[in-house]
Amino acid sequence: MNTLPTLPAKQLITRQKSGGWFGCEYNMNLYRGCTHGCIYCDSRSSCYQNPDFDTVYAKADALAILRRDLGRLRKAGVIATGAMSDPYNPREQGAELSRKALELIFAFECGVAIATKSDLVVRDADVLRDIARQAPVLVKLTITAADDALAAKLEPHAPGSSARLKAAAALSEAGIYTGVLMTPILPFINDTEDNIVAIVRGAKAAGARFVYPGLGVTQRTGQREYFHAGLERHFPGMAERYRKAFGDDYWCGSPDYDRLRRVFSRECSDLGLLWRMGDIVADYKQWPHAQQSLF
Repeated sequence: MNTLPTLPAKQLITRQKSGGWFGCEYNMNLYRGCTHGCIYCDSRSSCYQNPDFDTVYAKADALAILRRDLGRLRKAGVIATGAMSDPYNPREQGAELSRKALELIFAFECGVAIATKSDLVVRDADVLRDIARQAPVLVKLTITAADDALAAKLEPHAPGSSARLKAAAALSEAGIYTGVLMTPILPFINDTEDNIVAIVRGAKAAGARFVYPGLGVTQRTGQREYFHAGLERHFPGMAERYRKAFGDDYWCGSPDYDRLRRVFSRECSDLGLLWRMGDIVADYKQWPHAQQSLF
């Protein structure tokens, strides 16, 4: 494997606003860029100033900086990772930055919330189990299409949805609090009742504790152009349909939003899956009971 290119970094852990995404107190990105090639990825937006998005860079001296940042925390908390780059991108297989970061998080008695599209996360189930014995742990596997063929068009270089569901099953079996991010759901493409029901049922079969929905997709400068090119490549005429339906709107919600929301929430309720953010946060943070009861 070629040497992983690096970018300078001054800080790795930043504080999140109170009541932030999945109740995390801190955020961490060990990498910059992503190779999954998802046609809808908001992280491509020009506001993030990363024109070389398809190249994965590691943060230089990441582990030393992380150790320093952890030592400076006034209060332990849950550290989120996966917001701007997937911590389990293919380069992680050799670099093991995410694994070593988890070991440091364990040493400093913090929790962790991981968002990923990769089944590589299963490799680190042992460290996640260690963390879960003393702090909250949450793994969120993104699944937008139940069908692998459709997922391959939306997320061409990521592991297939079936592989991610197998990863969810393996993590759940290992006692890790695991769920599914069902977002984004793209209008006119995967916003169908069959797709949503299949994802929810697949999550349940994999032992997931929750499915969090996003019945729409974002688009803004930089990302919008890439997104529309992807739409036109895989779904001829779809980019024009988006321009007519949404123009330059940032949020493109499914035209069938209300009905699909009812279908989704009813399916989750029937299967005993959480789906509201507040309920998910309250559940996974009820450690040691919520975590240790899984072991």
